[in-house]
Amino acid sequence: MVYHLPITKARINLGSVVKQVHLNKEYVVLEKDGIPMVALMDADEFEDYLELQDPEVNRIIDEGRKEYLAGKCRPVGELFKKLKAEGRKEKGGTKRKSV
Repeated sequence: MVYHLPITKARINLGSVVKQVHLNKEYVVLEKDGIPMVALMDADEFEDYLELQDPEVNRIIDEGRKEYLAGKCRPVGELFKKLKAEGRKEKGGTKRKSV
């Protein structure tokens, strides 16, 4: 949810505004004379936003989307079965020595 708040009110209640943004994953647009100036968002979400601005990350996402649309994917259950089977093979091939 997006809230609009005058900068003067935000300054007085900055701690509670920050807590609301962080805990509730809300956005607060700070306004001066009714004009939006800046916005507040949770730091983790901001980091995600910045990451999506990276052309390399976008290239990887596009590549994955193309592979998915081309049918080059498998159900997650199938992947888990394969990983579990591989884990058993590794454990079965090693012997423990007693000291």
